[in-house]
Amino acid sequence: MESRARLFGHSIHQMLIVFPLGLLATSFIFDIVFLATGNGRFADISFWMIASGLIGGLAAAVFGLIDWVALPRSTRAKRIGALHGIGNVIVVGLFAVSWFVRYDAPAVPEAAAIVLSGLGVALALVTGWLGGELVDRLGVGVDEGAHLNSPSSLSRRPASEHAR
Repeated sequence: MESRARLFGHSIHQMLIVFPLGLLATSFIFDIVFLATGNGRFADISFWMIASGLIGGLAAAVFGLIDWVALPRSTRAKRIGALHGIGNVIVVGLFAVSWFVRYDAPAVPEAAAIVLSGLGVALALVTGWLGGELVDRLGVGVDEGAHLNSPSSLSRRPASEHAR
């Protein structure tokens, strides 16, 4: 099933999710480095990465919702998509609370803020796997007839056509 929200022939949701996933996961790595070194600059970097990841997550969610609404009812893809979306709302919520807990002193986060981020990363691993299940196993967001020699999406030719 092709994505409903596309840019230059590719799913916008799939393009955008790499930013919040990368930023939020890396923010937790910076938290770990902060804990190991005691250097508040790493915690401050984490604070701003979380802020950026939250904005990116909200943008990706809009396009994910557009694609989810288009999925046929009573399908495994609809159920997996719901779990994926709800799980990612929880991920964003965990990081949002972590960010608010840090707000008054970003360079010296409370332990609760770091624990919330860790829980967010753990859940994001699960929701990321669910997203992979949607694309890789169920073909959501994949052109009909896609194959190893499909023409470029910029060519405006169908994926099922064989490249010359």
